[in-house]
Amino acid sequence: MPTPPPDPGRTPALLIVDGANVVGSIPDGWWRDRRGAAGRLRDRLAGYAAGGVPGVPGPLEIVLVLEGAARGVPSVPGVRIEEASGSGDDHIVRLAAAAVDRVRVVVTADRELRRRVTATGATTVGPRTVYGPGPGTGSGGQDASGHGC
Repeated sequence: MPTPPPDPGRTPALLIVDGANVVGSIPDGWWRDRRGAAGRLRDRLAGYAAGGVPGVPGPLEIVLVLEGAARGVPSVPGVRIEEASGSGDDHIVRLAAAAVDRVRVVVTADRELRRRVTATGATTVGPRTVYGPGPGTGSGGQDASGHGC
């Protein structure tokens, strides 16, 4: 499903990020400090709020879902933290299902979660979308169908 072009009067697209899956996609020692890794991801995501990610133009409302030892990271301007009390995947599905009136994109590589959120009408992209060259580069990620750019 193509993402619509930017429209100043539209509700920002909702980018829901599976924190555990995205952090775990980069073998940078995240397992030694899950909260620190989640904070670094949050800070990286903040750079995408205004301009968007490849295939999903900004502005974006970004929600980073954290669970387990990664909890305790505060929200910052541009990124709202939601702490899952149980399953992070279940929380992400609930968020996607509750926002049917807007464009919803979930960032994850988890195949089962992708299946569940697409059943709500959301689209999915992989972790490279937010771990590509960086905000403002417009390349190196994936489009809203999960294909490489």
